[in-house]
Amino acid sequence: MSSLLEQLKHYTTVVADTGDFERMKAFLPQDATTNPSLILKAAQLPSYQNLITEVKAKNAGKSVDQVIDALLVAFGIEILKIVPGRVSTEVDARLSFDTDATVKKACEIIAAYQAAGIPKERVLIKIASTWEGIQAAKILQAEGIACNMTLLFSLIQAVACANAQAQLISPFVGRITDWHKKSLGAEWKDEVHGGAHDPGVASVKTIYNYYKNHGIQTEVMGASFRNIGQITHLAGCDLLTISPELLAELHSKNEPLQAALSIENAARSKGATLKADEKSFRYQLNQDAMATEKLAEGIRLFCADIEKLEKLLLA
Repeated sequence: MSSLLEQLKHYTTVVADTGDFERMKAFLPQDATTNPSLILKAAQLPSYQNLITEVKAKNAGKSVDQVIDALLVAFGIEILKIVPGRVSTEVDARLSFDTDATVKKACEIIAAYQAAGIPKERVLIKIASTWEGIQAAKILQAEGIACNMTLLFSLIQAVACANAQAQLISPFVGRITDWHKKSLGAEWKDEVHGGAHDPGVASVKTIYNYYKNHGIQTEVMGASFRNIGQITHLAGCDLLTISPELLAELHSKNEPLQAALSIENAARSKGATLKADEKSFRYQLNQDAMATEKLAEGIRLFCADIEKLEKLLLA
């Protein structure tokens, strides 16, 4: 019997969730995703110091923001030498509430890739799923720049992203589960709240079923996994982005795997069309304590890691 990883690839496009491009080579993913936290982690490894030195030398005299963009693109270029598909590169999280600045930054990132000979079709621009970020994605998608909507924790965010015709969304499975686990405290029971009933897994299933029932073309990519059970219970999702540690665990196990999500199964779960204009979006997001808190926390954490990366590059 083939490994769980090989079986998963029959149902789902497997994406490597890391900035450490050396580690992803063993798993042959189709795509790769990065974020400020992953790039910060990779940038502190000895094996990448030559790349950082080279980027700093080529961009001497430029602002630290420009050096960071150059570093993100440099990692992306190296990743694209390994994966045959796309790489996701994230816009500075500090721009999460500024539509115009997000559009400008995204265009600069795409221009940097194109200057290096990378076609824009191989790059996804990652943007936080705030209202402002989603409006930026709407503009960018109309200009032919594909977007990956990140920090997504709720159906209303997913619907708004679909209305913006975003290329892809990344619902954060593990962080949703983290919130519910903390909220329930001692009442959390793995045998009750885990597996197929895991809140993060259930959230992605709801979004996937909504999209397929409404003929939405935006791709669904589950992200932020805490264990391989969350992954196997989402087999069949359009894409899943997985850390090297969990990819290795999937590769090491030989157990039968069946698709948990499919267009056929989605057809059995009918639901009304959600309204996702700005007023409806802000109200429904506000009413979802988990999504509101995790979105705000995620932006803060990414902002903090960008600032740490700045200090690292200025050292």
